[in-house]
Order: sequence, then structure tokens, then C-alpha cells
Amino acid sequence: MGLHLAPLLLALAPVPPQAAAETPAQEFQRIGKELYENENPFIGAAPRRALEQQLEDPALALEKRIELQAQLGKEYLKAAEIERALALLEQTMELAQSRAPALVQRLHRQLGLAYLRQAEQLNCVARHNADCCIFPLKDGAIHAQREPALKAREHYLALLEKAPDDREALWLLNLTAMALGEFPDGVPERWRLPPGAFAAQAEFPRFPDVAKRAGVDSLNMAGGVAVEDYDGDGWLDILTSTCDPLGPLTFFHNTGDGHFVERSKEVHTSEQLGGLNLVSGDYDNDGDFDAVVLRGAWLLDYGRIRKSLLRNDAGVFTDVTRAAGLADPPYPSQTGLFADFDGDGWLDFYVGNESRAEMEQGAAQYPSQLYRSKGDGTFENATQRAGVSNDRYSKGVAAGDYDNDGDLDLYVSNIGLNRLYANQGDGTFKDVGPKAGVTGKAERHFACWFFDVDNDGWLDLWVNGFQAKLEDLANAALGKPDGALRPLFFVNQRNGTFVNRAQAAGVAHAYLPMGSNFGDLDNDGWLDIYLGTGEPALQMLMPNVLLWNRGGERFVDVTSASGMGHLQKGHGVAFADFDHDGDQDVLHQLGGFFLVDRFQSALFENPGFGNHWLSLELAGTQTNRMAVGARVRLVLETPAGPRELHRSAGSVSSFGGSPHRLEIGLADATRIQRLEIRWPRTREPQVFSDVPLDAFVRVVEGQVTLERLQRARAR
Repeated sequence: MGLHLAPLLLALAPVPPQAAAETPAQEFQRIGKELYENENPFIGAAPRRALEQQLEDPALALEKRIELQAQLGKEYLKAAEIERALALLEQTMELAQSRAPALVQRLHRQLGLAYLRQAEQLNCVARHNADCCIFPLKDGAIHAQREPALKAREHYLALLEKAPDDREALWLLNLTAMALGEFPDGVPERWRLPPGAFAAQAEFPRFPDVAKRAGVDSLNMAGGVAVEDYDGDGWLDILTSTCDPLGPLTFFHNTGDGHFVERSKEVHTSEQLGGLNLVSGDYDNDGDFDAVVLRGAWLLDYGRIRKSLLRNDAGVFTDVTRAAGLADPPYPSQTGLFADFDGDGWLDFYVGNESRAEMEQGAAQYPSQLYRSKGDGTFENATQRAGVSNDRYSKGVAAGDYDNDGDLDLYVSNIGLNRLYANQGDGTFKDVGPKAGVTGKAERHFACWFFDVDNDGWLDLWVNGFQAKLEDLANAALGKPDGALRPLFFVNQRNGTFVNRAQAAGVAHAYLPMGSNFGDLDNDGWLDIYLGTGEPALQMLMPNVLLWNRGGERFVDVTSASGMGHLQKGHGVAFADFDHDGDQDVLHQLGGFFLVDRFQSALFENPGFGNHWLSLELAGTQTNRMAVGARVRLVLETPAGPRELHRSAGSVSSFGGSPHRLEIGLADATRIQRLEIRWPRTREPQVFSDVPLDAFVRVVEGQVTLERLQRARAR
């Protein structure tokens, strides 16, 4: 979304005095209704009503009427009033053909998109199946209700006749032909994308979407995912949020038989409305997982909506935000994390806020915030003393000990220059981003994370670039240059600096990633990447991307082979072994920012690769209970000789949601010779030998033996 919308938005009124007496459900209902009525550019009704009012003027000049009707048709489409949008746009096209020919091309574009969205609603949503919107489209993804896609193709062909170099129209024309089952022959040769451009770069098994069978295919707008064993029964449950301000936080209980049951009302998450993202962590150190819902992202001044800290008590959630000291001031945000920055054994909380002051004169300043745990279930704002206010438009945050000095550092990705805050060990941080070489340019960056991509014991850094158009994808498919912003793939040089290896690693491509994450899908010991792509604009239909790590040196695009190239907007992503078979499945919360852009979540089931694995739960005693910041080293015996693997507990994507337990692929290991854990608050490493393969184990800080957990596979 472009920030040029800022002048249209006015600051929300202060929270009314009665808010303190409201229940969370009442509070968020009030806020949600305001957002549905005001001028925010996503769901607000005010722009639509203003256009309707202007069109009531009988003296309006015809050219102006045509212009306003085109705008109103777009507003109707965003609001999911598709039939109304089509009727108005068709009427406007008739007027424009004779009276305003300069608008005809624009109306072809709008009508093509409106019919394409109608096709999606009638086929992919109403007749949803496991193949729907999986790119390249085939089998069950072919539209049974063909008329809307046929109409869309007519308009894109007409547009290309007038503007033959329009790469956005070219991309959508080819996509529409796929939906009709007529690609490539159904596209005139001069506008045909080469089918080979969408082929996987290597063989890879298909991951079927089992969300419907599992009971997690909820239809929603953009939102986050958090996966943990929230109720303590040994099975991983699911929380999902939605940016729909009247949409509830949904809790799915894992029944242990391959299915989930929604229990949002019973556990009180249904009282929490809205939120583009959420994160989990044990803020009160009682051994279970709590959650924070983050709100207001992209809404500029309309996004001044408080976050929610939800305390978990035996699987039931209570909003304790105000009591814990996290409610005020409310700033727009979608990114935050739990980490013990001061090493006192309690998790602190950092939230990256969307401040525009550096980019826009006179705009409100929304500094990011570091809340230090006071060790009693409450927090104090330590931002200024720590020096981590960022004061930029933050879109991602990550914590990790990049310099291996024993404390957690902080990375903040921004629309603008990024920051790397080195922990000074005294409660303060120093921005060493320029020295470390990780600021990027003053461009648009999104989700980020620390991970050890090459298993050398030093954390590397991934930062999504967030600037691409459909024309970039079309140009890439045609082998032509494109203008997309590439990901930043920073490899740790072990001396306090990083080098961007995106080109050498094969990931310098046009992706436009939003929600993204990493994990080891084939259990070979190397961490793979899944990118959820898109942006709020309705035409941004592009496949999500699976990048397969080959030996820590390069990544191979296996999107089309894996069946994970979903075309819908990609947001919260979790890698997790939901069925206890030892490999990671992928949960993906899909959907966009407009009401017409709702879509069902996907759950991609891992078919298995035959490699060994270890599921490791860590429990701190001096260290925080969830062991965030602990480092794990495995020494394996393999047919090719010794091998080392390294993992960092608590390192997750800033727009992900994977569980805190470590799910580690061991490839063809014949024995785990050594398991070494370095706890943040314990000087000597904890070491175990002859750890079982293909097992669930639990290690408690300071105990001399590990516990093998009995975890049944899903029935």
C-alpha cells in the first residue's frame, strides 16, 4: 500500500472515558464499527458514500460523472458488492465508449479485475477444494462456473489490443486462461507466457492442502498465526487472527486424530476482534503459552488501536493488557516479539510500530516500544533508556545473538533503512546496522528473521524486500529485466558483519513477500523458506513461493512441484508437526485487506521424506521457561562422517507463528553422538550423549537426564 494515502486520514479521537468500563468485546466492537464507517481506505464506508453523494448532483458534467462512477465501482468491488460493481462499471463503459474514450482502457482493466474476482468467488471460494488457486492452475482449480473468467479474458484482450506492452494485463490474461483450463493455447502467442517459466527447478513431492479435512479452512481476511500446545495435552493447537476489525481471534484445538475443533468461545478468544498479527510467549513464566494480538497495521492514524496481552490459564485466555502495563499508548503495528534482553530470566516484549515522521512532514511519530518485564507479570516501558525507539515505519522485528556474546540483539526492518541494535549488556543497545552492513537501502522491507542457514553456529539474517508489480513477474517469466526489490539474505561473517548473498544463493528474484517463515520440510538438516506473497491491491494475484535449501549455499524454487504456490495473499505462516509423524506441515493464513479478498486458510500436509528427526522441548529454570535465546548444537554420526547442526530456540519469523519446540531434521544420521545446549543464564553447556533418533524429548535446564516424551501419532 502506498503511503500517499496519509493526507486522507485523520487521527482517531482519544479513547472515550467509558472505555475503561467496557469489556474487551464491547471495546473492540466499538472500534470495529468506527472503522467500518470512517474514511480508512480498506473497509471504511465514508469514501463510498461521498462518491454516491457527488453522483446525486443532476448538473454533474458527463465526463466527471464517468470518472466518479469508475471510482465508485472500485469501491463497491473492494466492499465485496461485486454485482453492484459490475453493473455500474458496465454502464460506465457504455457511456465512456462514446463520450470519454480516454477512460476506456482504464475501464477494461477495472472490468477485467471485477469479473476475475467474481470468478474467484463463484469457484475458488464457494466451491472450494484442495486445488483451488494452486499455481499453475490445473485439475480442481479449473473453473466450473466459466462465464466470469470468459468475460475477464475479453477485457484483458481488449486492453492489450490498445496497450500491447501492458505487462500487468498480460499476467492476468495468462492467469485467466489457466483458470479456464485453456493455457497456453487459449492465449494469443504474442501475449503468451512460456509454460516452462513456471516449472519447478527440481523434483519435489506435492504437499496436499488438507485444511478442509482437518477443520481449519476458515474464511477470513489477512491475519496472523500462532501455533503452540496451549492447553498442555501434548498436541499443537492453532490461534489465527484477522485484520477484519469485527472478526474474532480463532482458537483451534488439536484433537490428536488429524482434526481440529474450534473452541474460540470456550477459551474466550472470540472476545478479541481484529489484529493483523499475533505472537506467543510465556510472559508470566508459569510454563504455558500466552499471546499478544497486534493491531492497526497499514491504517496510519486510524491504526491507533491497543494490542491485547492474553494470559493463558489452563487453556483459557484472559485479557490482562492494562493490568500488565501494555495498553498505552496505542500505536499502529503488526510486528512484535518476546525475548529476554536483560538476561534476568523473564521475557521482555518489543513491538515495532509504524512511525511516518521520518518520511512525511507533520506526520505523527509512533516510536517502537521495549517493555521490560518486572518479574511479577507486569512490564515497564524501557524504550528511551534502551535506545531502541527506531522512529521508522517498522514492518518486522527479530531477536538473536548475532555476535555470539551471550545476549540477544534486535533487528528491525522498516520502510526505509533497517536497524541492527547490538545489546550492550547493560540495558542499552547500539544501532550497528551500517557497520554490520545490514541496513539495506532506503526501500520497503517486510518480515525478517535470524536463522543459521549454513549450520556454522552463527546466525544469518533474512529480510524480505517488499516492492514488486505484476509486470515484474511477467517480465521475469519472459526473461526480461524487472524492477522488483530483492530479498536481503545476509550471511554472518563471524566478525560482526554480514554479506548479502541473495544473488549467489539464487533468491534475487521478484517475490513481494508478506507473511513468511522457515523450517526443514524434508528433514535434511537445512532450513527451507516459504514466502507468502502479495500486497493489499486486489489485482496482486501471484504465487506464494517455496525455496528449498540445498546444503546451506543456495536455494532452489520448487513452488510448482510442491503444490504450495497459492495465489491468494499470504500472511501468517507456521511450520509445525501437527500430526506427530516427525515432519513439518505448513499452516498458511490467507486473505487480503479488503472484504472481497477473503479466502480459506491452507494446511499443507508433509508427505514425508524418510529422513530422521528430533523434536526437542526446552524448559528453563534459571533461563526463561520457554528457553528463548538458548542455543542447540547437535553432533551426528552419518554414513558420510560426522556432521553438526545448530539451532536457536525462540528464533521465529516476524510474520510467522511456528511453535517454540525445536523440530530438527537429522537426514541420514545413524546416531546423535552429542546434544549440547547453551542456556543464556547457565555458564556451562548442558551435554547429553546417545540421544534417541525419531523421538520427542524434553530437556530441563540443570537436570542431568533428558526425558523421552510419549507422543502418539495422529490416528
